[in-house]
Amino acid sequence: MNRTTLSLIAVATALAAVTGFAAVSAPDPVDSTATAKAPARLPVERSSLLCPAPSTSELAETVYTSFTPAGTTGAGTGGAAELAPSAAPLTDTDPADDEKKTDEDKAKDDEAKDDEAKAPAADGADAKVKPFLALKEPGKPVSGTKKGADAPALVGAATGPLAPGWTAQQTTTVTAGDSRGLLGMTCTAPGTDFWFPGASTDKSRQDYVHLTNPDDTAAVADIALFGKEGTLKSDTGEGIPVPARSSVPVLLSTLTGEAEPNVTVHVSTRTGRVGAVVNATEEKTGGDWLAASADAAPRAVLPGIPGDATSVRLMVFAPGEDDAELKVQLAGKSGTIVPSSAAEPLNVKSGMTASLDLGDVTKGEAGAVRVGPAEGGRETPVVAALRVVRGKGDDQEVAFIPATGPVTERATVADNRAKGSTLTLTAPEKSAKVKVTASAGSGGGEQVVKTYTVKGGTTLAVTPPVPAGLKGSYALTVEPESGGPVHAARALAVTQDGVPMFTVQTLPDDRGMVSVPATKEDLSVLK
Repeated sequence: MNRTTLSLIAVATALAAVTGFAAVSAPDPVDSTATAKAPARLPVERSSLLCPAPSTSELAETVYTSFTPAGTTGAGTGGAAELAPSAAPLTDTDPADDEKKTDEDKAKDDEAKDDEAKAPAADGADAKVKPFLALKEPGKPVSGTKKGADAPALVGAATGPLAPGWTAQQTTTVTAGDSRGLLGMTCTAPGTDFWFPGASTDKSRQDYVHLTNPDDTAAVADIALFGKEGTLKSDTGEGIPVPARSSVPVLLSTLTGEAEPNVTVHVSTRTGRVGAVVNATEEKTGGDWLAASADAAPRAVLPGIPGDATSVRLMVFAPGEDDAELKVQLAGKSGTIVPSSAAEPLNVKSGMTASLDLGDVTKGEAGAVRVGPAEGGRETPVVAALRVVRGKGDDQEVAFIPATGPVTERATVADNRAKGSTLTLTAPEKSAKVKVTASAGSGGGEQVVKTYTVKGGTTLAVTPPVPAGLKGSYALTVEPESGGPVHAARALAVTQDGVPMFTVQTLPDDRGMVSVPATKEDLSVLK
């Protein structure tokens, strides 16, 4: 086998680790007279998702929704998409304790080991327990509910025609207590590197990084923290073990003695892979999930700020060796402006977290924050996130919006309701035409399709289409049809006892399609 073929297999393996699997063929023989063929776009054949344990509150009610968009061809037949509880986190024990155990204690230990053996295998493969959610067909979501503090972390995989674009949403309502609020997140794919600007180790906050391992072997993760002056000292953030098929929450304030209101968290793995997400709880404004920022880039778009936001704070981090001097803008209904609070460029020192309070920047109209090099500034990659508050006084609620990439082909968010959903579309450059599909409901209804035009440099906030005869919840799928790049977000709002609870999920591209070099000889037997 020549080097070209070996390289092709290596590329396919890397793609499989991130987004799924696609059949691969050997390259054509070298022909100097032939025109190079463009890579084929094929649907992935496998996707993985991880959902962390949603809450420690007995008052929590969590809705899980699983969905795959209809319409992808070429992904084969059959397939499955299942989410099942992960195994319970392992605990350290002293061998001397075994000598003190009674026969009854040892019998209970044996029973516990039997239960662990029945836990689902990596990514849900060869699972020996009944899945919590099993998706049967593309185009129709399924949902399930768990109440209380014992709702587990979920791991799972989708194969065949259910893999391209598979998504799962976790939405938790907590009516009282420190974590009061509407906490929403799109379940994440496993990876090895995550950035979270917008976290905190301040005394008024309790931020946990949830690390979920879907595989049969243990993973080892490192957590680094960066404040306004650089790296926060930590003796316990390195070499954190994440046992096989388990989820481990790590309280950030236990990793350092330095209390910082604005912190960037970097999660990386030494071995294995994990899903990572931050659960942030504040004393006066409840809590929500903070998802990872898009990959570091010189420009960032953070869409989905509600029009009635009373406080918006931007947090930016430059992970490279260069400082960044950034222009901060707001893309609103009528165009793009520089807010008065951002009149001066934002200086971000390498390895330090910078923040900027924008106040009630949207002034009644939904918008998106745009970040890019200031005039004459260098193209320095950054990661970014927003902390957004609605309400006043004791009736406040917080949510977080990370920077997100454009929807290049398709993006989906599940668990939309007949009331309370808002879809935000931002075209930072040129005007764009976008198709939005509202799926059938989880309990019934027929899909509806609507097309929107977003003017360049603006944000369009709409009440999304609702399926005809809707029963249950539904999914929204966004597909650009023409024009410039589009960034999307969905806000879900519920008012509880006068508190304007809300959560915002960005819609990054689902990466349901991968590029595979044009080939002739079939090497699929090598998979």
